[in-house]
Amino acid sequence: MMTSTTTLAIGTGAGTLLLSTVSALVTGVLATYTLLHHKQVFAWMRKVRGRDEANTELDRPADWLTDLYKAQCRLTGKPCRAGDFEDISQTGNMIKGIADHVGALRPELTEVAERADAYVATALPEPGPALEVTAAELHTQLVLAMRQEAARRELARAISTAEQKIKDLRYG
Repeated sequence: MMTSTTTLAIGTGAGTLLLSTVSALVTGVLATYTLLHHKQVFAWMRKVRGRDEANTELDRPADWLTDLYKAQCRLTGKPCRAGDFEDISQTGNMIKGIADHVGALRPELTEVAERADAYVATALPEPGPALEVTAAELHTQLVLAMRQEAARRELARAISTAEQKIKDLRYG
């Protein structure tokens, strides 16, 4: 006895049609999932790109704060005269110049610039030609050196606060 199969269309059987339909559905689901995934990836990339652009704005102040911190560290515990403050003065002026252009860091950079100016203002006077230093002059120089060290610590504290703010802006 011979059995015959019925075809739905010329050259197709029920199994082939079912396989084609399932394959089309799976392809559609995968395409939809891929589209949604790509949307998420592109949104994440835009977010990262925006953060990177914002971080680029913070690079220069961060570098200058690092330079200023290193310069003031070199002067730790050392009574300094006006000539010793060249790096501090120059970097402080650069920070003062950009403080108004970096809105998110304006208060911190302004504080650093003010502290740098206050530190530079504590420069000890140049020594005179005297061969002997009196006890009163020695005491005065000691007091000035202690004020200078206190101003340096305040500058270091202001730098640390500004660096923490930069870190919070970058990763927060």
